[in-house]
Amino acid sequence: MNRIFGALVIAAGVGAFAQNGDTSKEWPTYGHDPGGMRFSPLKELTPANVDRLKVAWVYHLKPAGFTAPAGRGPIVMEGRGPGGSVGDTPDTLPPAGRGGGRGRFGGSGFRPSGDTPLVSNGIMYLASPYGRAVALDPTTGKEIWNYQLPSGNPSTRGVEYWGGDGKTPAQIVFGSSDGKLYSLDAKTGKPNNEFGDNGIVNLNTEEILRGLPGRDALSEPPIVYKNMVITGGMTQENPPLGPAGDVRAWDMHTGKLVWTFHSIPGKGEKYNGTWAGDSWKNRSGVNVWGFITVDAKRGIVYMPFGAPSVDQYGGDREGDNLFSTSLVAADANTGKYLWHFQVTHHDIWDADMTGAPILIDVKKDGKTIPAVVAVSKVGLVFLLDRVTGKPIYGVEERPVPQSEVPLERTSKTQPFPLKPPPLVRMVMTPEDVATVTPEIEAGCKKLMEGVQLGGPYLPIGYNRLAARFPGNHGGVNWFGTSFDPQLGYLFVNTNELGQMAGIKDHDKAKGMANGSGQGNRVDPGGPYEGVPGGGRFSLPGKDAQQYPCQQPPWGELTAVNVNTGEFAWRVPLGVTDSLPPDKQKTGRPGNGGTIATAGGLVFVGATDDSRFRAFDAKTGKEMWTFKLGGAAEATPATYQGKDGRQYVVIASTGGGFFNNPVVDDSIMAFALDAK
Repeated sequence: MNRIFGALVIAAGVGAFAQNGDTSKEWPTYGHDPGGMRFSPLKELTPANVDRLKVAWVYHLKPAGFTAPAGRGPIVMEGRGPGGSVGDTPDTLPPAGRGGGRGRFGGSGFRPSGDTPLVSNGIMYLASPYGRAVALDPTTGKEIWNYQLPSGNPSTRGVEYWGGDGKTPAQIVFGSSDGKLYSLDAKTGKPNNEFGDNGIVNLNTEEILRGLPGRDALSEPPIVYKNMVITGGMTQENPPLGPAGDVRAWDMHTGKLVWTFHSIPGKGEKYNGTWAGDSWKNRSGVNVWGFITVDAKRGIVYMPFGAPSVDQYGGDREGDNLFSTSLVAADANTGKYLWHFQVTHHDIWDADMTGAPILIDVKKDGKTIPAVVAVSKVGLVFLLDRVTGKPIYGVEERPVPQSEVPLERTSKTQPFPLKPPPLVRMVMTPEDVATVTPEIEAGCKKLMEGVQLGGPYLPIGYNRLAARFPGNHGGVNWFGTSFDPQLGYLFVNTNELGQMAGIKDHDKAKGMANGSGQGNRVDPGGPYEGVPGGGRFSLPGKDAQQYPCQQPPWGELTAVNVNTGEFAWRVPLGVTDSLPPDKQKTGRPGNGGTIATAGGLVFVGATDDSRFRAFDAKTGKEMWTFKLGGAAEATPATYQGKDGRQYVVIASTGGGFFNNPVVDDSIMAFALDAK
């Protein structure tokens, strides 16, 4: 979840801000503040001078002479099990009957980093995909300390900082791909021996695993509130039964469990009836594999939950299935439920809430409303009152297409906000085929033959493929949004990627179903199996960049004025290098988010064209572009160094999701007129 900028003034409530000093000029937590606005008050960099940004230093993540330790094994991309979609197919499949983890990893192998480095009290902290946590001098990039994990990898998108107290010094806390929670001394990198078992808490507890195969790994950094660290966790896409997706809080002094929030209400708990019969029992999925945010002043934690397992078929779980694909607010001190807003009912589209639910203020009708932004892969933005959960601009339930699969019971309606407008394509017809080049048009027309086309809630095809927009990568994915409180603009980069999938009756003579055909994730022991040919609605390109089969733009950057609910501006984001020069400005899909600054800039990497860019926050004009050695599938950060200069830093580590080659795993820092 996200962090609220206003919480800076009440910093004592959140560990990341507990020490003295102007941490607002650093980057002390993933979203910059506990509410996740990803907004920096620094003003040195402006639209007028940003073109003078140059590389200040580079830190290479891969240690010299590195070889993978035994047991770490190959990478499994994006946490998919067998039958993952094109672009997120595992390099190796998990053992039979066990799906990949929901989130970043399906295994504990090495993977290019999506890390956002933190900077607090003059030290930078980051997670390395080579099994290490690292501290650097943020002005020079020189290593201060590193900690080698005994197993697994640290959370691929970063770590969390806790400022400490009179009992325990400042700590770096993070999860790992094999289900551990670590606490290290922020100055020395040494484990806190009072935390769990010599600095390590085992997240794979009996109440989470329930005697079933799986784990509770972390792909995102946790968040600290007071003296507690709050964790989500990864589960699995299939089979349907497995580890729970519960959210938990742990004592930063001892590592002892403080509270647990059940992601699926148990027997006797409110909303258990949204699961037909006993379909809730031992159900996996419904987990927070994205980011958690906290309203430190009010003591409210905001948790964005994903879809149930399996996420493309729900015939065995009739009902709305709370709290799947929902934003849930709870008391951050106790974990007690406060309210929820379900973004997708009975999710069979893998439409997870993933991006941090950022905390902002909306000025409407002369009033300032404390708000939270809820956005899912579907590309719809819901602006909610953060205290009550009520929509600020109204929401209506609209009829959606119904499934043809005999045992499926899709929801008759889905929620749509009256404002803002959808961020991505909601309609796809044969007339919308990409005509960028004759070759792309011909290839896409062939791909479309016999494929049903539709919008975000088009059900998976029955005995045929169906292509829905957006697909299960969004829209908007884990990278979420950023916010400029000066302009009242919400910034979000989006993908225009359709997804093809279909299921058919399972031929029991063939044994267990395996989701045959990429893009299909069905219960291997269930009544259906995949229709071959599923995956991205795109063609392979001449290089690592694919060609989506609908008209561009294929990726955009949008500014939403939250005070009016309308778009302030939107521009294509990214270029397709392999196309003729006059056709390259198509926009590109991407993985990684935006940040905003008081100097009037929006920084974003993300796109699979391996660029790092800066835009004028007010107009959307592209002001600076730098070609990286690999795609920056990460969210940047900015901070003031000890030399007084403003730095911008980004992880440039190739493109695991989009299969771009890793040229150089590195953290790259930029500053004005750097030498």
